[in-house]
Amino acid sequence: MKLTWYGHACFKLEAECGSIVFDPYVPGYVPGLKLPEVTADAVVCSHRHSDHYCPEAVTLTGLKPGFALRSLPVFHDECMGAKRGSNLITVVTAEGLTVAHCGDLGHELSGETLQKLGKIDILMIPVGGVYTLDAKAAKAVCEQIKPTVIVPMHYRCGSAGLQNIASVDDFLSLFDESTITRLTSNTLTTEKPLTPSVTVFELG
Repeated sequence: MKLTWYGHACFKLEAECGSIVFDPYVPGYVPGLKLPEVTADAVVCSHRHSDHYCPEAVTLTGLKPGFALRSLPVFHDECMGAKRGSNLITVVTAEGLTVAHCGDLGHELSGETLQKLGKIDILMIPVGGVYTLDAKAAKAVCEQIKPTVIVPMHYRCGSAGLQNIASVDDFLSLFDESTITRLTSNTLTTEKPLTPSVTVFELG
């Protein structure tokens, strides 16, 4: 299984049974970021804000992916959507691994949602605050879900990304340095058994 980060909350997941892109952003909307030409079997957007919703940016293959996919309704804020509306956590199971993309999650999870979520191997979670979970709240959600691999997203990378949200450093400071894996590329290739880690991609 291969996971590629295109900045902000946009990822492409590729498995033998298919591929999917999460949360492509509108061209020019996220400062310093530009999506390359991306092709996939499916595209999923967590909500309709422009930094997460541009399905036409992905060229679809026309093939039907062979993985299991489900979505769980949550909220974009801590006030049951009163500030910013609804959001979806998307869960994909392929090659014996279960991967969750949290979109713009803005609150800790209820027991009912945790039960529906189940065991998660790889978790993509926003950590930049302002519009989503901040570092401490994201850490709390990770402690709720207990994924094997944590992939932070939706944070500022220097001049790239929304400039009023935090960098990833606040989130990483909450973990032991020995658990942090810093990649030298924007791609992670995984296979079972996974090594527990907080994995940070190199933007590019």
